[in-house]
Amino acid sequence: MPPEQDRPARRRPVDPRLLRYARSSRGFFFLIAVIGFAQTLTIVAFAWFLTTGIVDAIGGAPLNDLAPTLFALGATVAVRAVLIWAREAAASRAAARVESELRDHLVGAVSTLGPGWLATRNTAQLAVTAGRGLEALDAYFGRYLPQLVLTAIATPILVGVMWWQDWLSGLIVLLTLPLIPIFMVLIGLATRAVQQRQWRTLGQLAARFSDTVQGLSTLKVFGRQYRAADSIESVTTRYRRETMKVLRVSFLSGFMLEFLASIAVAIVAVTIGFRLLDGSLALTVGLFVLLLAPEAYLPLRQVGVQFHAAAEGVAATDDIFDVLDAAAAVVGGGQRSHDAPDGAELVLDELAVHRGERVLPPMSLRARPGLVTLIDGPSGAGKSSILAALRGAAGYSGSASYGDIECAALDPAGWLAWAGQQPGLISGTVTANVALGDPHPDAGLVALALRFACADEILPERQLGVQGAGLSGGQAQRVAVARAFYRHLRKAASVIALDEPSAALDAETEARLWASVRELADAGATVLLVSHRESARAIADQVVTLTGSEVMA
Repeated sequence: MPPEQDRPARRRPVDPRLLRYARSSRGFFFLIAVIGFAQTLTIVAFAWFLTTGIVDAIGGAPLNDLAPTLFALGATVAVRAVLIWAREAAASRAAARVESELRDHLVGAVSTLGPGWLATRNTAQLAVTAGRGLEALDAYFGRYLPQLVLTAIATPILVGVMWWQDWLSGLIVLLTLPLIPIFMVLIGLATRAVQQRQWRTLGQLAARFSDTVQGLSTLKVFGRQYRAADSIESVTTRYRRETMKVLRVSFLSGFMLEFLASIAVAIVAVTIGFRLLDGSLALTVGLFVLLLAPEAYLPLRQVGVQFHAAAEGVAATDDIFDVLDAAAAVVGGGQRSHDAPDGAELVLDELAVHRGERVLPPMSLRARPGLVTLIDGPSGAGKSSILAALRGAAGYSGSASYGDIECAALDPAGWLAWAGQQPGLISGTVTANVALGDPHPDAGLVALALRFACADEILPERQLGVQGAGLSGGQAQRVAVARAFYRHLRKAASVIALDEPSAALDAETEARLWASVRELADAGATVLLVSHRESARAIADQVVTLTGSEVMA
């Protein structure tokens, strides 16, 4: 997501991208418009029936003559209540559908953009956006958008009715009404800036907390846990202050809008009062217009109030739409395909991986089915970076092709079964971790993958905690290797890429793992093995050795 200072300012009431990415919102706008028109008619009807009843009562009409008017007035109140309920219900359902739709699009966009894009983003802030940010759309859909549509429909109709009944009152409303949106824009600019600062602070808080929890054991060993806690407390205090600023601006804006509307209604009331005294205006017309005057200003005032309630959702949708736009550009540019050839040759030709401003020395290799290609070299030589480039987590120059198709144009999930140095396990069963991404796990292949990974002592139904809690480091690593083996055995990927798979294993278990890798290769798998262990050379068909300054094959 681009930083706020680089993002173009968007002052439109409704971002048109909402209609593009959340198709269910289109029907919502039509339904809200219909309900808003009906609500406007009930406002006019209520004012008219109330005026008629009061004037007739003042004129001494008997109760029997007032009964039809009172009945109509009660029916109008009931209809208005039903319409308010219908609007709330429609907004609630629409918000739930749009939240679900945008969340699905967001997950799909992250998948499309790939790990390379994700590695440059604040994942904790992205999680906050997908969670709390989308939940904030309840206020956006439930209050702000319905009020915005009602304003666009009700205000012109009410001003027109007032002008029709009393042109002077209509003219006063028409001249004073623009003051409210002018002040709304001025206050809205300040509110938006404060709200965006609050949203960024919340993202920083989420990232700081996530980093602290992940590194808590290290911080505790070095006695830095208290400083980390102080840092979180500092960001929390800043977030609290930003929240209070948002509330102060919201209260101030609400007061100003109410003050302006009250002054405008008072002007209308004073002019009507003077004309009633001199007899130039009938009581029925004056009272009817006076009852409509507050209703003419109310929709605009409520738009300003509800904008503050929906500001967090608006800020979140800006971030979400930026991600969806980036994914749409990738799809539109045809940079990623899901079709990968099966059992093809992997060719790296003068591949130079980019790591920030650093460009690693170019290297070349050819990996074919049935061969184990060992990538060797000291730490920092770029062994893991090569696998990162193949799975889209790092940029590169030169060529990396699989079956004569550039790897950057392929979805890595369609051809690459990868196990990294970090196990990357999730909470759930061992089976769920091994068969990750498979909607219908094969229990037999899960057991076989665990056996190949020398993890057959781990029960498939065993429950794991967050990030695989409950397993030792070596067990977690073997489950991750089993996941890569499972993808290959499931025929979802023909290339197996293992990054230091034996780093946490003893010599005996390591030897068993190398035997499994050899067996899979002999069965037709293309294996890329990154390892600094000398024992790995015994199963390798070819060895590519990297150094810090050159590549030797």
